[in-house]
Amino acid sequence: MRVYTQLERGRQWLERYRGKPPVFACILGFTETGLIPGISAAGRTPEDRRYTAIADAEFLMDGPTPHPRYPLPPLDAGASPVLISRAAIEALAIPVHLFDTGLPQPPSVRAIDLGGIPARCVSTGKAMDLETVEHLLEQGFRWGEQLAAGGSYLILGECVVGGTTTALAVLTGLGFAATGKVNSSHPTCNHTQKWNVVCRGLQRSGFGSEKSARSPLELVAAVGDPMQVMVAGMAIAASRIGGVLLAGGTQMLAVYALTRAIAREAALPWQPEEIAVGTTRWVAEDPTGDTCGLACEIGTVPLLATQLNFQTSSYAQLQAYERGYVKEGVGAGGCSIAAHLYGGWNSQRLLREIEVLALRKVRMECNGS
Repeated sequence: MRVYTQLERGRQWLERYRGKPPVFACILGFTETGLIPGISAAGRTPEDRRYTAIADAEFLMDGPTPHPRYPLPPLDAGASPVLISRAAIEALAIPVHLFDTGLPQPPSVRAIDLGGIPARCVSTGKAMDLETVEHLLEQGFRWGEQLAAGGSYLILGECVVGGTTTALAVLTGLGFAATGKVNSSHPTCNHTQKWNVVCRGLQRSGFGSEKSARSPLELVAAVGDPMQVMVAGMAIAASRIGGVLLAGGTQMLAVYALTRAIAREAALPWQPEEIAVGTTRWVAEDPTGDTCGLACEIGTVPLLATQLNFQTSSYAQLQAYERGYVKEGVGAGGCSIAAHLYGGWNSQRLLREIEVLALRKVRMECNGS
């Protein structure tokens, strides 16, 4: 475990929830931004990426099966981060809740349908209707309060292909200097491509590159994705009751910035000191992004990261993480932190659990072929 920013606040958060049972909520969403060729490596082709969240959800809930309805999509290199999340929640029996904020089609496993819709591409400047955004925020308030009552802290993960691009758009619209700082599932972040998409969307929406007087909800409607506002609502409500671990990298830093903006504008009560962002070392130390710089730019929220290392793994797909592929997703960093806090695991124990799961997956695939 390492605290990268807001050191004292981060250490206090970790000590407050050491040994405490978490609840994991994974929020699934979709943006047509993820279908832009080359924008994401979370699926080899745009068609693969259309089903990434659905496949990850199935594996998260069911683990390896011989005949998955939606197999994990092929990647250029690496393996889905859902392997990390599943290994932790399975071994530690962490309760899991899935939320569908707007997918192209329903997941094959039980998920709570929130009545959202897939977002249009960021470049349109009209990603979602404002009514949808307001509805998802209200759903976030409701479910954040409900789930926070079931554990000491709530882990909020996500699966949105193209989500670092919507994160860049929202951060820029909120007035933060996020250009060149967000991460990517590519080994070298495609900053120029992301920025070009974001600029088109902000210009068409009327927000431009400067801080706007319009509301944060209007910003999300213009260039965001449905996961962002749902998690913001959940974080506000859950922080009043217990801890919140925003499980992700620059996507969750954007969600935190959005959360604060919404709370400020509407004068909503919340407890920001109960919130931390938890990710992986591969994100926090990504040389092609600047996660720590972005966290410092946003301020107040601690950035935590698991020190999980795949250098000695016997699986080439896991070793690829050390070359910059994949890095994070489906709450992998947050679930790894929970394995340390709740299970007392070190990185070697977590690696063993992940490899056991990976071996089961390979055997199931062989049995199903």
